[in-house]
Amino acid sequence: MKWVPVTSPFHSVFVAHLLFFASRVSFFFGGALFSAIFFRHLPELDAFPPLAQAFVKSVYVAATLFGLFCYSLELDRFGKAMERRPPERSE
Repeated sequence: MKWVPVTSPFHSVFVAHLLFFASRVSFFFGGALFSAIFFRHLPELDAFPPLAQAFVKSVYVAATLFGLFCYSLELDRFGKAMERRPPERSE
């Protein structure tokens, strides 16, 4: 994140705020996804799956949630880049 600068094709505070909103809303979808998976499989918890299968599925869900987290961070970075105006050059 330090070495790859985010550049914006144009600068707009309104569009930047829309990107900030989209970055926050993506967490709602991640929470809804986790809740849907958890409550869908809650009745099946009386018989546990094999440990390897449960581990693989848990890693898959955690990786998906981490991907959504990274996506929201990138939207936030792009929104900040779009909100900022480049410094004016004085010559």
